[in-house]
Amino acid sequence: MPRPKEKSAQAQIVDAARKHFGQDIARVSAPGGENRSSFRLHLSDRTVIATLRPNFRRTHLEAHVLTELGKHCSDLPQCLGVVGEIMFQSDVGKRRLNVEIAQVDPSAQKELAAQAVAGIFRIHGAARQTELNQIMPHLGNNRDWVLNFVDAVDFLQGLGGGISDQFDRIAAYERIDVPAQQFVKWDCRSGNAAIGRDDKLRWFDFEYAGLRHGAEDIAWLIGDEAWPLAPQDMVDVVIDAFDPTCGIALPDYLDYLSVYLTFHAVQRLKLISKEAKKRGWLSKDRIRRYDDAGVHPEFAAQICRVGAYFSDQSELTAPLTANFLDAQQGFEAIVAQDAKRSA
Repeated sequence: MPRPKEKSAQAQIVDAARKHFGQDIARVSAPGGENRSSFRLHLSDRTVIATLRPNFRRTHLEAHVLTELGKHCSDLPQCLGVVGEIMFQSDVGKRRLNVEIAQVDPSAQKELAAQAVAGIFRIHGAARQTELNQIMPHLGNNRDWVLNFVDAVDFLQGLGGGISDQFDRIAAYERIDVPAQQFVKWDCRSGNAAIGRDDKLRWFDFEYAGLRHGAEDIAWLIGDEAWPLAPQDMVDVVIDAFDPTCGIALPDYLDYLSVYLTFHAVQRLKLISKEAKKRGWLSKDRIRRYDDAGVHPEFAAQICRVGAYFSDQSELTAPLTANFLDAQQGFEAIVAQDAKRSA
């Protein structure tokens, strides 16, 4: 006798949702694409998001994080319950920040950026009112992670010029190897925030949340290659939104942010280059629509611009600025060639 086919993720979710909410599901859509872990369920009175991740432990931890943070701030989804390996959460809206930010004028862009950064600081503040800063896993807290994160700068050599002898790797390792001080959402790319019907911006996808310095969340946003704001403008936004109760003085916070962002920019460049070799350049609209890696030469140039600016803010990383500028020129040349062909 043939074995019965295992139910698809969508079928499992629909069955669990019917029981949990006590009503039929009118239809199901996939906001991030069919290959993602989350689905939008259309009920008679509302829409909710259902998530079935490969690792159920992460799902349960995420549900706990949402529940605890939700007691103290409204900058994230509400956890609506967990059924087995499936988590249900409120729908924070269809207007993804990564798409919205590209469609508005510069003054509105800065306002959205201010909302996004203020939301991150409020989430961190909410975590300090819970036990999350004691129970969450520590992120990037082993030697190999730190070495790999910093040593990725060698990748820049292939984009133009060697690494300066003035770059002190040991000092860079030590600066990045910080104790876990506070809650971080992690993966704060602009595709992981949305604007609801109430026009409030909320962050979602807390799957990889844990503990680290805290500035990493800001780095993920500024270091999102599809993020259009100039890095110096984002520094102003961070200063305006900074929460002094985080336990870190603003000058030290900004210094760490600059150093961390330098190496984060290299990681994004590596990912872009890897995906470009595999898939070729993609359209900017497609990248934003599917929250994909920024596999476009303009996005690659943007992350080089970010890397150059922030590396130049610290003596520790200043020797790498020339590498970013060389790489930026290379990607801008590709953009110019493409424009010439299209003319």
